[in-house]
Amino acid sequence: MYRDSGPECNRYHTDPWIRLARVSATDEPMRVRDTCNVWVIRRGRDAICIDFGRGAVLDQLDELGIDRITDVLVTHYHRDGVQGLARAAEAGIRIWVPPVEQDLFTHAGELWDSRRVENDYDLLQERFSLLESVEIAGVVSEYRTRDYGGVELFALPTPGHTPGSVTYIADIDGRRIAFTGDLIYGQGQVWSLAATQWSYTGIEGQAAAILSFGVLARHAPDLLLPAHGDPIEEPTAALAETGHRLGELMQLRRIEETPWDLERWLDDPWQVLSPHVLRNRTSLATSYALLSDTGAALLIDWGYDLWTGYPSGGARSTCRPRLESIEALHRNHGVERVDAVLTTHFHDDHVAGTSLLREVHGAQIWSPENVAPILEDPTLYDLPCLWFDPIAVDRVLPFGEPIAWHEHELTLHPLPGHTRYAAAIEFHVDGLRVLATGDQQSREENGRSILNYQYRNRFSTDDFVHSAELYARLRPDLLLTGHWGAHELNEVQLAQLIEDGRRVAELHRELLPFGDPEGFPARFTPYRVTVAAGTAVELSVEVHNPFDRAETARVSIVLPAGWSSEPALQELALEPRAEARAAFRIVPAGPPGRLPIAADLIVGDVHLGAQAEALVTVT
Repeated sequence: MYRDSGPECNRYHTDPWIRLARVSATDEPMRVRDTCNVWVIRRGRDAICIDFGRGAVLDQLDELGIDRITDVLVTHYHRDGVQGLARAAEAGIRIWVPPVEQDLFTHAGELWDSRRVENDYDLLQERFSLLESVEIAGVVSEYRTRDYGGVELFALPTPGHTPGSVTYIADIDGRRIAFTGDLIYGQGQVWSLAATQWSYTGIEGQAAAILSFGVLARHAPDLLLPAHGDPIEEPTAALAETGHRLGELMQLRRIEETPWDLERWLDDPWQVLSPHVLRNRTSLATSYALLSDTGAALLIDWGYDLWTGYPSGGARSTCRPRLESIEALHRNHGVERVDAVLTTHFHDDHVAGTSLLREVHGAQIWSPENVAPILEDPTLYDLPCLWFDPIAVDRVLPFGEPIAWHEHELTLHPLPGHTRYAAAIEFHVDGLRVLATGDQQSREENGRSILNYQYRNRFSTDDFVHSAELYARLRPDLLLTGHWGAHELNEVQLAQLIEDGRRVAELHRELLPFGDPEGFPARFTPYRVTVAAGTAVELSVEVHNPFDRAETARVSIVLPAGWSSEPALQELALEPRAEARAAFRIVPAGPPGRLPIAADLIVGDVHLGAQAEALVTVT
């Protein structure tokens, strides 16, 4: 275990805490000056802390009139605010962390092992994190008020200093107090600008901070208590001035001449496409809202609301779901409730916020029949862009069957192309035939659509032929796309999609010896599995015959030394281009850790080699 050492270890400021005026004796927030401000809220002889520094507060309990600290709530993962958490855990204190940042606390060792240092363009300050893992009680409940050690606190996402930062808001003795972490230092000042540069040449954190200033201001705090700096008695002025300065600095770094209208993002995030269809102009991927005259809304996809441009595909700590635009549905468009969110496909930028939406607003999660299994158990699949956690699906929607939702009717259609596991969502509203197509094709400025296939998503040769045929049959007036807005589909554009789809298929058949763009004729299910050493686990290998003739496939498993497979070899009779599964019982040996295994494949007289791998974590 790491501990602070050196001659300064046990030295404190002569005034280690500051008592704030106009609060009651039982609720009084106190500041312990440590490597950051540690804010202490008492309840009788117990107390909770906001952030923890080196843990100096534990040496000050008598002076503070406290018997014990019951809970620590962390605003963000930076080491100066959390380096003493091991002391908290030893003392039996419950530790609560922001959901987005949980891995930086619970898997610190693994993250240090995997961090890249050569040719590194990642500027996000994740290295300024714990050196060793610490056990946490759980994650805080964002957008909700919860009791922590007898203190009710509202956890508000406020990215900026880090993507996952949280501000805690409490109403204490008639004043609304916000514990802001390092979102703001003082009027017109932030603690760090370097922390707001999340990517090389990026300004994502600065834009996120400006939005967070606006979000926090809407909660009308009377007092801001930062992790560094003094109490801020004029929150409105401080947030406004800091946002103005950051905005000016941000604009000087941008190539585009048109400034971001971040104020509009908060005030009016939804573009009206028709009286009953809205587009979220702030989200990645683009979310849409279908409105009912009953006051309900049905959302199509919900990934990253108020997305400011930080890179997708990063660690959990960079993937920040938000819900700010839901309030604008209520405020600006008369929406009384969100009934459900319907996903077009499984990629994180389309589903990341769905569970949070259900937890906070009670919305159900609906998903097509070919997407729901991936959301509910992503470890089964070797696919890109999977969300970190399983997402429970409340309603699985079949293809081809009309689904009634209030006065509207929706029909789902298979839409392979961008990924094998996707759906087009058809509905008629306001005199328009509308089709939500996810990420199937892009829309360029010249009006041309580019077929958006990614091979690892399990693209097949004729996918875009089939999607063009679907468009020709349905004749939608309006396409709702995942990243290129909403646009009409005219005859010229439809003809271009048909032509391009056919030519893409022809070229794949001409270029590839087997005509199979996926490239791997074998796959493991599950792809990831955790098992104790010596305990058997069942895995299957999906085998695809790449030939236009019937063949016999032979599958064997390539294992680390000391592991065993039953059977050692499986034979499968395959029709032309057909698929089948071979089941194996694997018994792993130690030592603990994640190890790959592979499936060696022979089809006919062609030895294709160790085509598929699976990842087995031995405990």
